[in-house]
Parts: sequence; structure tokens; C-alpha cells
Amino acid sequence: MANKNKILVIRGGAIGDFILTLPVFSALKEQFPKSQIDVLGYAHIAELALLSGHVDQVHSIEARGLAGYFAKNGDLDKKLKDLFNTYGLIISYLYDPQEIFKTNVAKISDAQFIIGPHRPDDSGHVHATEVFLDPLKALAIFEPDIRPKISGDLLPVAPIEIKKTDRQFLLAIHPGSGSEKKNWPEENWVTLIKNLIAETDIKFLLVGGESERERYINISRIIPSDRKYESYSLPLSELASCLSKADGFLGHDSGLSHLAAAVGIEGIVLWPHTNPRVWAPRSEKMRLVYNESGIAYITVM
Repeated sequence: MANKNKILVIRGGAIGDFILTLPVFSALKEQFPKSQIDVLGYAHIAELALLSGHVDQVHSIEARGLAGYFAKNGDLDKKLKDLFNTYGLIISYLYDPQEIFKTNVAKISDAQFIIGPHRPDDSGHVHATEVFLDPLKALAIFEPDIRPKISGDLLPVAPIEIKKTDRQFLLAIHPGSGSEKKNWPEENWVTLIKNLIAETDIKFLLVGGESERERYINISRIIPSDRKYESYSLPLSELASCLSKADGFLGHDSGLSHLAAAVGIEGIVLWPHTNPRVWAPRSEKMRLVYNESGIAYITVM
């Protein structure tokens, strides 16, 4: 039976897409403080919503039965029927141009159903956070906080014991991304890091995942062991905890730059061809550095 005080937000997408949707959860919680707000998404990414303090439960979007909901007259999984039928409001950011998913959910649920955009217009002038928040106007939610935030109080214990003196600066660096086109040339990273090692006493928190393994290893080799902490392929909640202990961040246009912004640290993002009006991290503490000729033309001073 539907519960009017239960809200389900369905959100797939990559890390950055999800983080830029976090303001949706905070806006819903502010408007409906007594409601239970759940998310159906990729569990390893959607756990970040729990760290915002505005989501109660995460359900996995990778459930096999979900496929039937995207087929006309598809076989509708009973477990998902029971799940959808408990919510009074469902907001979906899934790609559903023919509204097949919406139609199938309506067969088994009388919940109010709001369709949100899967992605913003890459060539547009409206930031992704505002695009994702726009459907909430149907719920009389206007002028919400547009900044994605992760609460430091909800972060797990960092898996890395980070020690530093009061004067020592910890710089988190993410020298990769999900796209080679967004990456600053590796040789530039090497030059910059070698300069920083020689001219400062800062320590480095090296961040990366499986998609950038070779680059991660190459960068790690040039940093002395007593000057670095490594956080390779950590769960996102643990990585957020590590990032929150850094004094600064340097990276590319990637989901991890949005994660660094959400935990509130200052940083510099080496920006590629992507439209910054739409995709820049939503934080006044993050500064973009770019060259009109391309990211490869950003030089090491």
C-alpha cells in the first residue's frame, strides 16, 4: 500500500551525474521533513546520498527484474511491484523517452510520478544541478540550495591513517579520469609533482581507480613513500572520508572532482573542452584552469 510520506528517487548515471543530483535530495527533505526518502540507483554510487544526510535507504538499480519495466507489456517483477507500490511519490531520472517505464510503473502503483531529465544539454547555459532540480517545481520547491554537500559527520572512518604537522599541507591529486581526452598529459603531471617535491614539504594523497591504473602507478613511482598516501580504488564513502582530510585538491573534469567539491575542500580543476557552465563543480572553493587551445596546452610554471 502506498505511503504518502515515502518518496523514491530513481537515479542512474556516473559518479559526477549522481553527485550533481544530491541537491534534489536535500530539497526534498527540506520540503518534506517527515517523509522517508529512498533512492534506487547503482549501489556503490548511490551510497553517497546516505552521506548527504537526506536519504534513508538505497535500493540497487541493477536488479534483474527492472528490465521488464522498460518493455511494452513487459513482465513486471513482483518484488519491484511491491517496492514501487509502497511510495506515494516517485521521481525518475532514467532515460525513458517513450515513457514506457512510467507507464509500466503506473500499472502497479498509484504514486505521483515525476519525470526528470536524464542529462542536461551539454551545449546549454544552465548548470546540471539546476536542470535536475527543475522538476521539483511541480512540488512547489523553488530556489533550493544548489550545492551538492556531503556531511562530514556522516563520513566513515578513513581507511588510511593520515598524519601531518600543523604546517604540513596535504594535497589530494587525481591525475586521471574516465576519458583520456579530459586528462592533462602525464608528462606534465610528472614535471609538476617533481617540482612540488623539490620545492615544498607538502604530502600527497594519490587518488585513482581501475580505469586509470597505469597512470596511477606511474605517478605513484615518482613520489617518495614518506610523502604520499595512496587511495587506489577505495569505495566512494571511504574515499570521501580521505578527501575530507586533505587541504587541497588537484584533478580533472571527473566525478572525483565533484566528490572533492561536495566534501568542501578547496581545489583546482584542469579543465578540458567540456562546457563549464553545465558541468563545473558547484563550489565556490573550486577554481577551473583551462586553455582555449585545449588541456594539453596548460603549462607547468
